[in-house]
Amino acid sequence: MDSLIRNRGVFRVSVCGQEEIEHLSRDSSHYSLTTGILPSLGARSNRRVKLRRFIVSPYDHRYRIWETFLVILVLYTAWVSPFELGFINKPEAPLSVTDNVVNGFFALDIVLTFFVAYLDKATYLLIDDPKRIAWKYSSSWLVFDIISTIPSELAQKISPKPLRTYGLFNMLRLWRLRRVSALFSRLEKDKNYNYFWVRCAKLVCVTLFAVHCAGCFYYLIAARYHDPERTWIGASLGKNFREQSLSIQYVTSMYWAITTLTTVGYGDLHPVNTGEMLFDIFYMLFNLGMTAYLIGNMTNLVVHGTSRTRRFRDTIQAATSFAQRNQLPPRLQDQMLAHLCLKFRTDSEGLQQQETLDSLPKAIRSSISHYLFYSLMDKVYLFRGVSNDLLFQLVSEMKAEYFPPKEDVILQNEAPTDFYILVTGAVDLLVLKNGVEQVVGEEKAGNICGEIGVLCYRPQLFTVRTKRLCQLLRLNRTTFLNIIQANVGDGTIIMNNLLQHLKDMNDPVMEGVLIETENMLARGRMDLPLNLCFATLRGDDLLLHQLLKRGLDPNEADNNGRTALHIAAAKGSENCVLLLLDYGADPNCKDSEGSVPLWEAMLGGHDNVAQLLKENGGNINAGDVGHFACTSAEQNNLNLLKEIIRFGGDVTCPRNNGYTALHVAVCEDNVEIVKFLLEQGADINKPDVHHWTPKDLAEQQGHEEIKTIFESSIEMKPPSIMSVTEMHEPRYLGRFTSEPDIRPVAPETDGSLGQSRPRRRTSNFHNSLFGIMSSDHNVERDMLLSIHQPKSVKHSGSNSARVIISCPEKGETTGKLVLLPGSFQELLDIGAKKLGIFGAKIMSKGAEIDDIEVIRDGDHLVFFSHGQMQQETNSRALS
Repeated sequence: MDSLIRNRGVFRVSVCGQEEIEHLSRDSSHYSLTTGILPSLGARSNRRVKLRRFIVSPYDHRYRIWETFLVILVLYTAWVSPFELGFINKPEAPLSVTDNVVNGFFALDIVLTFFVAYLDKATYLLIDDPKRIAWKYSSSWLVFDIISTIPSELAQKISPKPLRTYGLFNMLRLWRLRRVSALFSRLEKDKNYNYFWVRCAKLVCVTLFAVHCAGCFYYLIAARYHDPERTWIGASLGKNFREQSLSIQYVTSMYWAITTLTTVGYGDLHPVNTGEMLFDIFYMLFNLGMTAYLIGNMTNLVVHGTSRTRRFRDTIQAATSFAQRNQLPPRLQDQMLAHLCLKFRTDSEGLQQQETLDSLPKAIRSSISHYLFYSLMDKVYLFRGVSNDLLFQLVSEMKAEYFPPKEDVILQNEAPTDFYILVTGAVDLLVLKNGVEQVVGEEKAGNICGEIGVLCYRPQLFTVRTKRLCQLLRLNRTTFLNIIQANVGDGTIIMNNLLQHLKDMNDPVMEGVLIETENMLARGRMDLPLNLCFATLRGDDLLLHQLLKRGLDPNEADNNGRTALHIAAAKGSENCVLLLLDYGADPNCKDSEGSVPLWEAMLGGHDNVAQLLKENGGNINAGDVGHFACTSAEQNNLNLLKEIIRFGGDVTCPRNNGYTALHVAVCEDNVEIVKFLLEQGADINKPDVHHWTPKDLAEQQGHEEIKTIFESSIEMKPPSIMSVTEMHEPRYLGRFTSEPDIRPVAPETDGSLGQSRPRRRTSNFHNSLFGIMSSDHNVERDMLLSIHQPKSVKHSGSNSARVIISCPEKGETTGKLVLLPGSFQELLDIGAKKLGIFGAKIMSKGAEIDDIEVIRDGDHLVFFSHGQMQQETNSRALS
């Protein structure tokens, strides 16, 4: 796994996108614990949030550069503040000028902080509200930051007289050291910097700062003492030590501070007066804690770097002692030491694969395994054809392991507890014959070993020994069987793949394993979750009988709704079909595509099985006959269409989309099937959901021979509109036999039903979700009605209404007789098709019509374009 991780780059885990992870690798410090950043629930990252105008993100790289610059200024402040207190009596250039410049930068930072978003500790969201930012800053560090930026000269003038010592006020600027502490905490957690050297730099900085402060304070005590000769530095440099150069005074003070910190002792410099003795007491007590802190940290750093090597040496020594004490053969000793050395090498290189994965949540571990090994698992013969769900579950449970060369992975005749998939490397398969090991095969990357013992319930057949450094995926047998128990269909595929693999090997030993495994399956002695589909796929009626006697449901279906009877009928297995029918299998069960077992037998050309199913209640009409007929037409199989008719099916039925076999035959330009379907009563004017009829398709695709056949069919058998209309005449509430067929046109009132046309149902909740669903359902219902009913019965108002349409603008004055459609839009479409006028206005007897309900049988409808309509209106107004 580790080599793949290094070869493929960063982890591309499902919880993060590729862009997010690559950005994380470039700026991992943003996710350190000291930053306090945690993404809010449902948010990808707080760095992605768009802030208000003029508000700066604390993670902006430009703001980070500014913070780093301020840290450099803080280091200067940490040195100069104690120095000025101890050695400087009044402002002197260039220190005083530099101090004021530094204070100016920190004053600028105070202003900038009012525009920097901060992290809310309760919600972990960046707050960009200027008022909340100002209140947060004002109630926390604003006062300290302002005080630390006041110039020393001004502070000396406004301070009380006892506190007017130059440099005393500057000590408040050490408040800025918090920035340095935050910087080191962030660097310690940043993988881009070596932890050892960051810790060493921090320890050095702490030591130097302590020594510097101690030396400055100790010199201040001597400089302010009334008798210069009775001071530690006066005893060494004389009473005129103040006249010495500043460098000599500073070096002497640092020398004393370091010798005291390191507990070397006082040889030449020592406290003289009482004040110096008291200071030394507290300083040496401080040195006890400082020394313990330094020694403890350095010890941890050294031990951390050598502990892994020490553990490795102890492990090797223990393994060697164990091998010598038990007199193990040299080959086993070499394997032991090689494995331990390989494990140490992977750990020392920082690979630590299993430790890394175990520290992650299961979802992330599964995503990593899926990314690294899914494509490899998908190519293994044993899992060919199984579902993606099963592969994902198996990959998540596999463990990646390294094996050095010449190491045994599986021993011959050992218990089958695991099987392995090779990721890299190669292994030899060996058998022991007459006390001599013989190589009988080789497995390379992408192959599997040990699966025969696991799945066939027998000791391992071979010794598997690595040829070179190998990486393998190990899967435990118990875990594997538990996963298969929840995926019965996939377990069937896996077992079938194994048996087929044993058969294809053409090896006498494997043939014996195959026969024994099949016998165990037939006797029901295997714990694998086999189903009826497995037995019918293999045509094994004995195994099928055993499974049926164990109480398995004969109508159990797979994910596609196919049952064992579907499979048996498709394969033509008469014995399996009889067994399933005897145990109560439904001969008319449908799969997800609407297929029934009888159709599967017909499609496979198994006449005996089809007849057997028919005799036992099989009915072709229980399935989607329209789909069957269209499939036959798509295959240009006339005999299959005849078989559908022989078993009682109607080849003129449409599919769900309105397509009929005649539509398909026209598209396929199969004249013979078109003639046959017309003989069976297929309607050339039957529309699909797109209102395309077979006749329209023939015209659109230019099938001249089929068009001729359609025309001759119309001449030979004119459509009987009235008879069809009378057969499908819908009944109206309140209609009596004495009422006329054509209803009079009258305004829709609340009067009796005999005086008004039936209103179309409207929805008072058309904007609600239920209303939308109801509308869709009604549209689908009307579409189905339009498919199964002739055009003459579509209109809900007058089922047999016929009207005359004409267009004077196009020179059409005599008119054309057409059937009144079911909607106003369909009427406009007829006008566009018959008269060639689009976007028309319709008039009848001088009145404009905009609703299909007001048109009566026999009306003369005149189509106008918008321009012609306006001219007609103007001429009427003038007349």
